[in-house]
Amino acid sequence: MLDRTDARILLALDAEPHATVVALAERLGLARNTVQARLRRLEADGALSAVTVRVRPGRAGYPVLAFLTLAIDQADADRTLADLAEVPEVCEVHAITGDGDLLVRVVARDTADLHRITLAVLRCHGVVRSSTAISMVESVPMRMAPALARLAEPPGR
Repeated sequence: MLDRTDARILLALDAEPHATVVALAERLGLARNTVQARLRRLEADGALSAVTVRVRPGRAGYPVLAFLTLAIDQADADRTLADLAEVPEVCEVHAITGDGDLLVRVVARDTADLHRITLAVLRCHGVVRSSTAISMVESVPMRMAPALARLAEPPGR
């Protein structure tokens, strides 16, 4: 779990993604070894996502973002997840509650490409049915800075 110092380091890194460890240490008033060790731990623990997560899909030629809610045969969910991971346009999969079993974020070049991707998802083992919602506009982008800022606050605030 992240602590206050981790949150401060991540916020500084968010503000200056190309900052060196030395620059981060100076900015935060921490020892260079502290910053370096914590960054290594955050990477090893999986607290930091892959750099490709920062890529804007539209800039990569995938301007259409859609969310597929899938009903699956839950007896073989591992195989379904493995098949979904083989579809290159599948960016994220969440097990959910409600009417569906999985929420799948996909990117597409256009609506015809989205149709092709949906058919590929439907061919994945165990997928029973799908429902698709196309994102019209990203109103609030994925963000962690406000939550990290709260975590970075000194105790008692």
